[in-house]
Amino acid sequence: MNNEVNLETYEEKKLRLIAILQQHSAPEIRLAKNTSNLFRDRKNISGPGLNVKSFNRVIRIVPEEGFAEVEGMTPYVDLVEECLKYNVMPPVVPQLKSITIGGAVTGIGIESSSFKYGLVHETLQEMDILLADGSSLTCSPHNEHKRLFFGFPNSYGTLGYALKLKIRVVPVKPFVHLTHIRHRDAISYFADLDNHCKQHIDFIDGTIFGPGEYYLTVGKFTESAPYTSDYTYKNIYYRSIRERESDYLHVGDYIWRWDTDWFWCSEYFLGQNPIVRRLLGPKRLNSVTYTKLMHLNRKYNLTHYFNTLLGYHSEAVIQDVEIPLKHCPEYLDFYFNTIKFTPVWVCPIRPLNKNARFPLYPLDPETLYVNFGFWNVIKSRKQTEPGYYNRMVEKKVRDLDGMKSLYSDAYYSAEQFWEIYNQEEYFKLKNRYDPRGRFKDLYAKCVQHG
Repeated sequence: MNNEVNLETYEEKKLRLIAILQQHSAPEIRLAKNTSNLFRDRKNISGPGLNVKSFNRVIRIVPEEGFAEVEGMTPYVDLVEECLKYNVMPPVVPQLKSITIGGAVTGIGIESSSFKYGLVHETLQEMDILLADGSSLTCSPHNEHKRLFFGFPNSYGTLGYALKLKIRVVPVKPFVHLTHIRHRDAISYFADLDNHCKQHIDFIDGTIFGPGEYYLTVGKFTESAPYTSDYTYKNIYYRSIRERESDYLHVGDYIWRWDTDWFWCSEYFLGQNPIVRRLLGPKRLNSVTYTKLMHLNRKYNLTHYFNTLLGYHSEAVIQDVEIPLKHCPEYLDFYFNTIKFTPVWVCPIRPLNKNARFPLYPLDPETLYVNFGFWNVIKSRKQTEPGYYNRMVEKKVRDLDGMKSLYSDAYYSAEQFWEIYNQEEYFKLKNRYDPRGRFKDLYAKCVQHG
C-alpha cells in the first residue's frame, strides 16, 4: 500500500483519465497496459491506447470489516502482500502473480478455494467502472447499476473498465498443510473430489499426469508446521505431488505455488533444466517472465517457423473449461483420445450464491463443476483445418453442458457464441452503457480477434 504524499490519489487519477477520455476522438477505444494474460491473437490497432497503468495500487485494507479497496490494474501479488500483513487474503486468488484484480473480474478467475467461495467475481462487493463516453459510475449488487455489476464478469473490457474494486477478504493462518491423494481411475477420483468438497477443508485442486494417475491435493490452514518446503527456485512444486503424500507451505508460498513454473509450462522455455534454472535465478522464475516470452513467440511466430522447418503442422491448445461433475469421466475419456497431453490441472468450482446470476458466464448454482486446464501445442505431420482441436474441445464442452473461458482462442460461430454467452442480456447492457459501440463487442473481441 503506497502512502507517499507525492502520489496522485485515486480520485485525482480518475478525474485526469476521464478528461483524457472525453477528449479522445477515435471511434474505438482500447486499453494500454503493461501485461496481459490473454492467450489469443489480437489484431494490431493503430494509435495510442487509453493509459490506465497508474491504477495499480492497494488503497486500503480493512480486516475488521472484511474488505479491501484496490485499483483495477493492481497485480494480485501486490494485493496479497498487503493483505498478509493483516493476516487476511482475498478468498479466491488466481494462480499467477501477474494477473490483475480488474482482469480477473472482467474475465474469469478461479483457484483451489473456488469450491468454497466461487469465482473471483463472486467475492466482489462494489466497482467503479469507466464507461466509453468518459463518465464513471459505481455499481453494486444493490444500486441502480446492479445489472452492470452482474453482467460485468466475462465482458472482457467491452462494457467498461474497472478502475476501483471493493473485494472481500478472509482470515488466514500462517501455514497450509497439503495432502496428496492418488487415484487410479476417474470414477473414484471424481467421487472423492465431490466428497472432499463437502468437508471442512480450505483448498482443493488436482493434477492428472495420465490415465491411471490422478491426484487430489487437499489443503488445510494450520497455526504451526513441522517443516516447510520451498518451491520458489530449485525445487519444482508439481513434481512434489508425485513424490510426497504430505507437505507444508507458508501461506504465501501456497498461494503462489504454481507461479514459479507457470504450473509446468516453464518446461517449454527450458526453465526446468538445472543449468537454465540457475541462469534465470529466482527473480526471473515466474509468470511475468514466461508471459513475456510467450508474447514474443506469438509476435514473431518462432515455434511455428521452427515446426514448419521440421515438417510439422502445429496448433496451440490453451484452454480452461468447466464441466459438470457428473460428466467429468466422459470428458476425460474424450480428452485422452484427442488432446492427450499432460499434466492437466483440475479445480472444482461451485457458484457461491444460489440467488446471484452472472448472465455472461451462467453456471448452474446447484451444480459442482470441475475446471480442466490444459496448455500445450499439438504437432502432427498431417495438416488440419485451423482450430481443429480447439473446435473439438468447444463441441464437447457444449455437449456436456459445460462452459469455456474466453481468455484464449475461440472458434465459435456467432450463433453458437451468443447462444452460450447470453446475447440478449449482453446487448441490453451494451446499448445502455456503450450505445456508440466505442468498445468492441464480446464476439468481435474474443473470437474475431478484435
